[in-house]
Amino acid sequence: MRDASRGVALPPVLQGRYRLGPVIGRGGASVVYRARDDLLGRDVAIKAFHIRADDPADLAAQQTEARLLAGFNHPGLVTLLDVGVDLDGSDSPQIFLVMELIPAADLREQLREGPLDPHRVAYLGWDLASTLQYVHDRGVIHRDLKPANVLLVYAGPDRPPRGKLADFGIAGLRTQFRTPDELTTGTAAYLSPEQVEGGELDGATDVYSLGLLLLEAATGRPAFPGSAVDSALARLDRDPEIPPRVPEPLAGLLRSMTSRSPSDRPTAAEAALAFRGIMGAPGNASDAEAERSAAVARYDLLDTPPDGAFDRLTALAARLFRVPIAVVTIVDADRIWFKSHHGIRITEVERQEGLALTGGLLERTLVVQDAETDPRILGDPTLVHARDVRFYAGTPLITSDGFNLGTFCVADSRPRPTTDEDVLVLEDLAALVLHEMELRRAIRRALFTSR
Repeated sequence: MRDASRGVALPPVLQGRYRLGPVIGRGGASVVYRARDDLLGRDVAIKAFHIRADDPADLAAQQTEARLLAGFNHPGLVTLLDVGVDLDGSDSPQIFLVMELIPAADLREQLREGPLDPHRVAYLGWDLASTLQYVHDRGVIHRDLKPANVLLVYAGPDRPPRGKLADFGIAGLRTQFRTPDELTTGTAAYLSPEQVEGGELDGATDVYSLGLLLLEAATGRPAFPGSAVDSALARLDRDPEIPPRVPEPLAGLLRSMTSRSPSDRPTAAEAALAFRGIMGAPGNASDAEAERSAAVARYDLLDTPPDGAFDRLTALAARLFRVPIAVVTIVDADRIWFKSHHGIRITEVERQEGLALTGGLLERTLVVQDAETDPRILGDPTLVHARDVRFYAGTPLITSDGFNLGTFCVADSRPRPTTDEDVLVLEDLAALVLHEMELRRAIRRALFTSR
């Protein structure tokens, strides 16, 4: 099969498994096909690059990085399922990527209808910044954030769309594939200053590009229009203009994200937390809490006894962290329910905002190695509110459609050191709790629908 307009040639069936269908997308460096995975009986998206790899070492490196990305699992990512190589009788192999097929519009198409309201911008910002945090924590940066790479998935008629990032990390895979004319205006409009200058890149470059993307979502136009060169160079001389109609504190956050100095920008985690704060500001908080409480009720976990499946996970967490306490909490409007309470006897308490150990809603993973010396705790002791607790590590239970249900946490009366690997283990265990909850909800829906 050949895309005559772009020169991409592929056989009708790749690796005896992926049966190519119609072209569903094109980019400056690639073409995307709808395809059928005959082995698993599902539809997928196949991305093939226009230019083939000439160096075997480059090809091997690209395959290694793609397989690393395929191991990521986050609701804000378009999942990379597989990576393959098409030889096609050529001396230059062509790498192709097999991705989750999502029937959704992208942000570029959405913005053709006009800008988003500030609440939707903040919601999208929280979504995308949280996704950036997840992948930055695993040593990968995107490098090509733009509206066309943000898919909008609608979770329901009364919910704003969730943002999914496509091509995460693929910019790195394409390093050896770039052509002189590949820098299109669409991409140049979202480059960071350090990208324009050819400097070292880290997570701060994604934060800058996300800031420009969200500013366009709020205003309906790119911050740096013009030709590719003019657009790229403009950001070296001036900061993007944020019009008065963008309200504070959203304007202030976008201003800090698009600072020309990488060190002045928030991290993705800090930006995600700030967007959550904007979403919960006066005027939004009551509606958001009502929606969150309704989401909790949908999982049918209230007024039920502690759960054996969760008990196995908290017992495992206690062994792995060598701590006496591990807890799964679900936060209702006025009560905190302990769905598993390894090491403590209570099963429910009255809700008190901000109390991490008793189930207060965390915005992101919180680790306190020693509550008696941690400056965050000394400044705000309600972060860990329990007698004799010195060590605490908790991660929020946030559903795929963005609702914070509670907390998965471990605690000890003695201080304990932790590593980045420990945090990943805790987050993985929390993901298993969420998976179990989603599975049960899906079964209930199926049973109800079949009646």
